[in-house]
Amino acid sequence: MKSLNEVQSFNANNSLQNDNVFVNVEMVNLQQLTGIPTTSRFNQAIVSEGKIVNVVSGTYGLLKNEDLFLKVEEAMIEADMNYVTRSINRNNASFAVDYILDDENWEIKIKGTEDKIQPMLRYTNSYDGGPTSGRFGFFRKICTNGLTIAQTKAGFSVRHKSTVTQVVLPKIDEMVKKFMDNEFYSLHRKFNVLAESTVTDMNDFVKMVCKESELFMYEASEKNPEPSANARYVLDIINNEARALDMQPNMWLGYNAFNEILHNKMKRSFVDQQRIDTKLFNLVVDMAGAN
Repeated sequence: MKSLNEVQSFNANNSLQNDNVFVNVEMVNLQQLTGIPTTSRFNQAIVSEGKIVNVVSGTYGLLKNEDLFLKVEEAMIEADMNYVTRSINRNNASFAVDYILDDENWEIKIKGTEDKIQPMLRYTNSYDGGPTSGRFGFFRKICTNGLTIAQTKAGFSVRHKSTVTQVVLPKIDEMVKKFMDNEFYSLHRKFNVLAESTVTDMNDFVKMVCKESELFMYEASEKNPEPSANARYVLDIINNEARALDMQPNMWLGYNAFNEILHNKMKRSFVDQQRIDTKLFNLVVDMAGAN
C-alpha cells in the first residue's frame, strides 16, 4: 500500500492528481495580525500559506489536514487495506483526499468492456468554513474521475473541545465490507443498465440532461441554438470514449461525460460536486428506467 508521502511516483505514472494538502496553517488573533481592535466575537483569522482564508470565533477548533488525513491513513493501514491516494488542494483553503481501494476482488467491469471501476473513500476538509466529511464513491480508471454518487457516508465524527479537535474513525474494514455487501453491487447493476441503454440521438440526450439538471445551457445563446462549448465538450467525450471502448454511445458514457465536466472544468465546491453528481446520476438512471 502507498501512503500520502509515497504516492508521487505512482501518481505521476498513472496521471493521478497529487497536490500538497499539508500546507502551513494557523489561527491568529485578528488584532495581533492587523493592529486594529475588534469588538466582534469573530476575532480570529485562519491563515493558510500566508493568506487569510476564514475569520472565526475564539472557541473555533481548527482541524488541520494532518489530523484528519493521516488519521484515515493509519486506519487504512491498520485494516490492511491496499490503496492508492489522490489529493486535491483548492487555493490552500479546501482539500480532498481519495483513498482508492486497490484490490482486484473489489474491482468491477462495465459489462462487455474494459471500463474498470474501483471503490474509494473520499475525505474532505477545509480552512474556509466548508464542512469536514467522508463518503464512499468510485474511481473510474479510463478518465481518472471520482464519482461521488454513493449515498453511504464514510462515518466518522469530529469532537471539538474548545480549540482542540479530535477525529474518531470507525473500523475501516468493517465499514468497507458493509458498503461492498450492499450499496456497491446495487450501483454496479445500475451502471450496467446504463451501459446497455444505447442512445441513437446523443444531441437530444445531452439537451435533455442539460435542461433537467440545469448544470449548463445546451444552446450557445438565446439566439444561437447550436451546442454550447460545454455541450460540445460533453459530446466529444462521449464519442471519444465510445470509440476507445468499442461500444455504442450510451447513457453510461453520457453520465460520465457530464461528470467529467462537473469535476474537471467547473469551479464547484466538493459539497456541490457531490450533490450535483448524485442528481445527474439519478436523472440518467430514471431516463434509462434502471431503478
